[in-house]
Amino acid sequence: MKVAMLGASGRAGSEITKELARRGHVVLAVDTNPDTVLTAPGVTPVKGDAFDAAALSKLIEGCDVVISALRFDVPAATLLAAAKQAGIGRVLFTGGAGSLEVAPGVRLIDAPGFPDEARPFVQGGITFLEDLKGDTEIDWIFFSPAADFFAGPRLGHYRLGGNTLVTDEAGVSKISFADYAIAMVDELEQHKHSRERFTAAY
Repeated sequence: MKVAMLGASGRAGSEITKELARRGHVVLAVDTNPDTVLTAPGVTPVKGDAFDAAALSKLIEGCDVVISALRFDVPAATLLAAAKQAGIGRVLFTGGAGSLEVAPGVRLIDAPGFPDEARPFVQGGITFLEDLKGDTEIDWIFFSPAADFFAGPRLGHYRLGGNTLVTDEAGVSKISFADYAIAMVDELEQHKHSRERFTAAY
């Protein structure tokens, strides 16, 4: 597939770009700093502004699908509009973990001890997901990582979940950027989710 990868030089974006290249996909790596994007066969770094839907749509035209690893300050409506204008019907988004449930009706952001400094970013993700839910044209997914999303080894395994935080036997929820990337590209290739949020952790 030809994939427009937005935010290709970020921590998650760089690992997703690497995983796409490893599997032989053609990657248009869109970033504000294309010089910092991974150099690999099949990866073409380009400079792009995701806040400008019209300009972005022209840049990604001809791609089969979009994967976005951008922060939530770029509105969902802007990215969806760019995909629609480019004639791309499928977009996969790197999501956030804060809106996942840790108990029935209790989100991670609402749990005791949730750090105040993380709330603005998490709330941005919650708003972003709600905006996605209002769209009926694009085949979107919002892929939430584990609570602990870290730079670590590529172990090659993960467990999937829906709207509930995935934890291990000790109650720990974690996944490396590298293994999250595996799960993201698996979803790209297997297309198990459509217009919904899911998550993954060890």
